[in-house]
Amino acid sequence: MSETLIDIRNVNRIYRDTNGNPLYALKEINLKIRRGEFLTIVGPSGCGKTTLLRLIAGLDRPQSGSLTIDGAEITEPSHERGYIFQQPTLFPWATVHDNVAAGLKARGIYKEQKGRVQEYIDMIGLGGFEKSYPHEISGGMAQRVAIIRALINEPKVLLLDEPLGALDAFKRIELQALLLDVWKKTGAAMTMVTHDVDEAISLSSRIVIMTPRPGEIVDIVDIKLGKVRDRNSEDFISLRKKILEALHLVLSRPQPEYAI
Repeated sequence: MSETLIDIRNVNRIYRDTNGNPLYALKEINLKIRRGEFLTIVGPSGCGKTTLLRLIAGLDRPQSGSLTIDGAEITEPSHERGYIFQQPTLFPWATVHDNVAAGLKARGIYKEQKGRVQEYIDMIGLGGFEKSYPHEISGGMAQRVAIIRALINEPKVLLLDEPLGALDAFKRIELQALLLDVWKKTGAAMTMVTHDVDEAISLSSRIVIMTPRPGEIVDIVDIKLGKVRDRNSEDFISLRKKILEALHLVLSRPQPEYAI
């Protein structure tokens, strides 16, 4: 089996301004997402990070280029590509149990896999909250539910669009640890968008650095810090400096002017 799970080749996503002129959200993106890795995408606001996730998810289509998963073209959403938004987006009328079970029910496999719902709820430490509704739990707890709602479908890759951005610092660190734990237990590939460089270094196998619009990949940094990562270690600080310098260079590049 190939190491490459998702193959993105020469992808361009183009919009139009009010005068009909092309605006490149993504330009000539080439990226291979490896099976089981934790890949993080960083870059300035508006550089196309979320657009790239949406393309991988099948929620959008490029004007040119190709995206494949295990050699099959990505043309529409699928349970094999889970998607987590910045906000939990739980069904407000459904309990924690029913939110987690939603995907299984949609696929018609809930009866035979009902027991897995409780396993996943216990895995994220929410045993006892099965009958609670979204308005009865905290934002951090709701995001935990959103994560396992996607993971219970056993996706090949979980796409995370700044899933921790709305949380306070303490909850954010707590959820970072949970993501790492879930990643190790499930073996799914993780691809996450974040603005937090420390978060990217703490979680990732590799970090992709993108430019402002038109969004291009300027560097991919391998993270070789081992399983336990100390944010105060010399290696961590050195990596942080390298990535911040790369982002600074990206932001200092002359940008194209658009009439919108």
